[in-house]
Amino acid sequence: MKGISYSRYGGPDVLSYGDVQDPRVGPDSVLVKVRAAAVNPVDWKCREGHMDRMLEAAFPVVPGWDVSGVVVQPGVSVTEFAVGDEVIGYVREDFLSRGTFAEYVAAPVRTLARKPRNLTWEEAAGLPLVGLTAYQVLLKVLRVKRDETVLVHAAAGGVGSVAVQLARHLGARVIGTASAHNHDFVRGLGGEPVEYGDGLVERVRGLAPDGVDAAVDTVGGEALKASANLLAPEGRLVSIADPDVFDYGGRYYFVRPDMEDLLRLSELAEEGVVSVHVSETFPLERAADAHRLNQEGRTRGKIVVTVDWAAEETAAPEGLWQGAE
Repeated sequence: MKGISYSRYGGPDVLSYGDVQDPRVGPDSVLVKVRAAAVNPVDWKCREGHMDRMLEAAFPVVPGWDVSGVVVQPGVSVTEFAVGDEVIGYVREDFLSRGTFAEYVAAPVRTLARKPRNLTWEEAAGLPLVGLTAYQVLLKVLRVKRDETVLVHAAAGGVGSVAVQLARHLGARVIGTASAHNHDFVRGLGGEPVEYGDGLVERVRGLAPDGVDAAVDTVGGEALKASANLLAPEGRLVSIADPDVFDYGGRYYFVRPDMEDLLRLSELAEEGVVSVHVSETFPLERAADAHRLNQEGRTRGKIVVTVDWAAEETAAPEGLWQGAE
């Protein structure tokens, strides 16, 4: 099958389009015919080796953790999904090798949920990682309550835009940092936008003089420091970008696959609570360009790569393992 791979750490130029190893479908996995796969900052951080202490790379690596697609072969132990089911997934394992930037991916059932019926393939592919991150941080770590004030950094980005929507759904007031050209976008999500940069603490204090009850840091560095200075007494702080959050009494969090959480996100998307903004799409063979654009760090919403299928067959491709006879 065709896919994207890299055989050493490096910049976008190490990404190569061509033949990659066909996936093997384990007993607890399903073979998914990929329709779209989203790009996340963690993808290029893995590609450059920044995650090497956490995630061992088994080269060649097929990048990508987000996916939307169609089940074409369940594993022999799988009862949750059947051929033809439309699914989304945060297909992360504890090592780097078998990603979603390919025509097919073997996905453990624990990483999947049904695709929201009202989202396109591209929008659906953009939901899993950012949606799970926002959902788990807000509900399970920060435990945001109605009428609290939540500060969300990079509120127009992937995680930030979903976090704004979910926090508003929980009944919280949301202040979101964003560039000036994204302020209307953040308002449309239900947040109150403030400009990045120097003077951020004063601008947020102008909206919340007593500080914020919870802060979601997606940037690190100065944004993390500002968040710590803006917390109300008993305020809570989580960073998904900077382990230095521990120095400020906060918590660092790395999203985990969770079938029930992902299913709930799919339901919230169908209820109109959560939407995914896709800023740009690239064909699979141009995944390097998608990585370059994402790495610039100014993306509104999500960047997605797509797989072009000339036919709409749902059978597993010839040559891929079909399970026990």
